[in-house]
Amino acid sequence: MLEIDLMARYPRGKGRPGERPMITEEDKRISKQFGWDYFDGDRRHGYGGYQYHPRFWTETVKYIRDYYQLPTHASILDIGCAKGFMLYDFKQLMPGAQCAGIDISEYAIENALDAVRPFVRVANAKSLPYADKSFDLVLAINTIHNLPFDECKQSLREIQRVSRRNAFVMVDAYRTEQQREAMLRWVLTAETMLHVDDWLELFAGAGYTGDYYWWIVE
Repeated sequence: MLEIDLMARYPRGKGRPGERPMITEEDKRISKQFGWDYFDGDRRHGYGGYQYHPRFWTETVKYIRDYYQLPTHASILDIGCAKGFMLYDFKQLMPGAQCAGIDISEYAIENALDAVRPFVRVANAKSLPYADKSFDLVLAINTIHNLPFDECKQSLREIQRVSRRNAFVMVDAYRTEQQREAMLRWVLTAETMLHVDDWLELFAGAGYTGDYYWWIVE
């Protein structure tokens, strides 16, 4: 396992994450349905409009390809693919790649980009619908923490199972009490938010040996 920020080239917003307006339990309930409200509705329930723009993933997928030295025909799984934006940029960069994506959101899959719709499906990370060692690279960016603890652990086992070589997860985490409190004020959908040391313990307990990084709210 290696702690590596594979999202280093992903554009950061101008505002601080902690500036989201005060959220309520009702806001969280709506967000966790992962429907129109979460992707394309009001900002307080999620993205506030989730549309493709090449500036978000183009440089990031190049970085990921180069970091893992992916071959031209690599097989790539995106867990929590949403509307398939990252997969689309992988296919633009690597036309011969065998791409697949899953998301728990029927809305996201139904509204995926036309170019990737044949490669994406509704599924849950705790039970991946693929054979053992199916992929050269498995990515789960800001996804598995949306599962309760035991299911999150199971999803890590599933990631390990379907990967034949490389894997990367990015999860909500904190190092200080201030960061934990900021996370609680900001996060809408996460069910498992842990100290980085506890995440490392969870990785070990699940037998996960891939790479990882943290989403930390300052």
